[in-house]
Amino acid sequence: METMSPFDSLDAVIISASRAFCSPLAIFIQMQGYFICLTLAFGWACAAYVRSREIRRMKNSMRGGNSFAFLSHDINDLEHSNQVKLPSVTVVMPLKGFGEHNLHNWRSQITSLYGGPLEFLFVVESTEDPAYHAVNRLLADYKDDVDAKIIVAGLSTTCSQKIHNQLIGVDRMHKDTKYVLFLDDDVRLHPGSIGALTAEMEKNPDIFIQTGYPLDLPSGSLGSYCIYEYHMPCSMGFATGGKTFFLWGGCMMMHADDFRNDRHGVVSELQNGGYSDDMTLAAIAGAHKRLITSPPVAVFPHPLASDLSFSRYWNYLRKQTFVLESYTTKVNWIMNRALFSSHCYLSWGFVAPYLMAVVHVAAALRVRSKGYSLGDTAFTSCGLLLASCLAMCTFIELLSMWNLTRIEVRLCNLLSPEAPPLSLATYNWCLVFIAMLVDNFLYPISAFRSHFSQSINWSGIRYHLKDGKINKIDRSKGKGPKFTDLGGKHLYGKKGAPQRASILGALSRSLAHWRQPKKFEA
Repeated sequence: METMSPFDSLDAVIISASRAFCSPLAIFIQMQGYFICLTLAFGWACAAYVRSREIRRMKNSMRGGNSFAFLSHDINDLEHSNQVKLPSVTVVMPLKGFGEHNLHNWRSQITSLYGGPLEFLFVVESTEDPAYHAVNRLLADYKDDVDAKIIVAGLSTTCSQKIHNQLIGVDRMHKDTKYVLFLDDDVRLHPGSIGALTAEMEKNPDIFIQTGYPLDLPSGSLGSYCIYEYHMPCSMGFATGGKTFFLWGGCMMMHADDFRNDRHGVVSELQNGGYSDDMTLAAIAGAHKRLITSPPVAVFPHPLASDLSFSRYWNYLRKQTFVLESYTTKVNWIMNRALFSSHCYLSWGFVAPYLMAVVHVAAALRVRSKGYSLGDTAFTSCGLLLASCLAMCTFIELLSMWNLTRIEVRLCNLLSPEAPPLSLATYNWCLVFIAMLVDNFLYPISAFRSHFSQSINWSGIRYHLKDGKINKIDRSKGKGPKFTDLGGKHLYGKKGAPQRASILGALSRSLAHWRQPKKFEA
């Protein structure tokens, strides 16, 4: 009796699977994958249109003789008579740890060319934080040019450490501050960013929060490309050029009086069990029908750590999915559950067609290797057609992603003419595609783990949630992770001494001396 070899058995499995994947249900699943690809491509195309429209506006202004279009489209806004009328702004930066890009980011923030009263508050947990010593040395170079100070906030007990630092900063801001701008330490501002955000707030007093979004600069590792791919779908929600429902905690400008008066409970909601600053404030905005906007110039370069490992990417993804476990109201809980479900469904709905396409191609290769023509097997031809459609949709999706990234790179270069130009040359689009599959496959796994664990380790601090709010905080100094996920920052020890004076530092100081904003009067 003739026995079947393992290879024949494997061929049979592959061919049977390919036949099953040509069933109506499997075809429907694959068509959903095509729809997801094309929807993302369309969204990125719309976002690219908004960003490119801003580029055209800037270039038209420059052709009209305005060499400072990166600061304002109307050069008359830069006249002294208009600059003295600018409102006061306090920039609050909650810090944790010190990494390779922090000095550059902080310099871009404190050398802003905003012409109104401006103060910077760097808020740390304790003097043992490496960021404390790094900021001290940095500010020593600018002590006569900027109004900046370091605040030691102490340990949080009722909310996340980041929110605690933010609220301490708000409590210490100048009494005449009109707007408060919250920035993460991984935000690299453009010289005119603060002015652009303030101008929008002045034009429309109904704005509750103004926000922006990062342009990730992958460092070359798969983990960094997974971060880039994770952020890209969200980018279309921030590239509206106006009203949006999205909010990024890395850049949020608000009315200072909203905090002084605890309007809509912005202070109490954050302070009493708040885990995520942006999710909490977005929920408040939605509950009270307040306006969130994102101007087209609010896109910021975000260099990722050169040694960003895959495990650190996984920790970051865990933190992002854990955010959906926090909520403030029943409506907010329902919305988070809807986001949880839809994101998990779409993620695996995106990956499934690629797994099926691999089987279709493998079956076609096995059929041909056995001497049959592809036309002799109808299901094989059907499978190749489905795989070809997926390949075409993927190409359109990657092309649209590349185009949006290209336009955002151009916009960032125009907005920061003094900085070394960014380039697409370092992007590896094969790794981008792999990252798309990896990230979408892992997202549901991370989301379910977050749902069932109800706890997360964030920068060495473990937070436990109950009913959507923090109810327990565990600290084990030095026993948690030594680095944060994206910036590769040291979390413990007195590290973080700035490097020796560089060309970049000299240019930053020159920029600061050239046109510094006014300090608050004592």
